[in-house]
Amino acid sequence: MKLSIIIPVYNEEKFIQDIIERVKNSNTGKIKKEIIIVDDCSFDNTRKILKKKINKKVDKIIYHEHNQGKGAALRTGIKEATGDVVIIQDADFEYDPNDYLKVVTPIFENKAEVVYGSRFLNKKFKGYKKNIIANKFLTFLSNLFSHQKITDMETCYKAFKREVIQSITIEENRFGFEPEITAKIANKKIKIHEVEISYNPRSHEDGKKINYKDGLRAIYCIIKYGRN
Repeated sequence: MKLSIIIPVYNEEKFIQDIIERVKNSNTGKIKKEIIIVDDCSFDNTRKILKKKINKKVDKIIYHEHNQGKGAALRTGIKEATGDVVIIQDADFEYDPNDYLKVVTPIFENKAEVVYGSRFLNKKFKGYKKNIIANKFLTFLSNLFSHQKITDMETCYKAFKREVIQSITIEENRFGFEPEITAKIANKKIKIHEVEISYNPRSHEDGKKINYKDGLRAIYCIIKYGRN
C-alpha cells in the first residue's frame, strides 16, 4: 500500500523544512509514503532550501518556471503520483500530518473513494471568525449544487483513490481547485466521506495567501462546475 502526498509550495521558506520533517515522521502504519513537492516558482529562499536540504529527503521535486497557483501545482503533482491513494498537504502548520491515517484509512479499507478531513467536525476547532463564516457559506452553496452533505468543502486534506483523481481534468489554477474538484467528484456520483481532523489556523501576516477574490472565484466555480 502506498500513499502519495502532494505538497504545493510557494514562498514557504519559514516552514518548508519543518513541514517535510513532520510529513516524513507522520505515522501511516504499514502504508508507504511517496512525497511529491511542486514549487510554484517561489522567489524567496524556498527553492534554494529545496535543492540543498530537502532534495534527497523526498521522492520528487518539480519546479514551475512561472507562478501559476495552487491548482496548477496540484495538477502537476497529481499527474506524477503513483500511490494507491493521493492526499494533499499544504506547506505550513495549519494541518497535522499525523491525521493522514485517519483520513486515508476509509479508502484503503474500500469504504470510500474520496475522503475529506473536516475541521468543523472537531469540537475544539479554532479559527478566524471571518474565515469560518466564509468557509461555511461556501460549503453550504457547494452542497446545494453538488448534493453532497459535507461540512468543510475548503479543507486542504482531501484524499482520493488515485484512479479517481487522475481521471479528472483540473482546470482551475488557483484556489478554485477546492470547489471545482468537489463538483466534479459529485458529477461522478461519488459520495464524499468526512472524518474529523485537527487545525491550527494561520493569519495573512503569517503567510496565508487566499483572499476575498478567491472567495468570489469559489462562488463562480461552484456554479460553473456544478451545472454539469
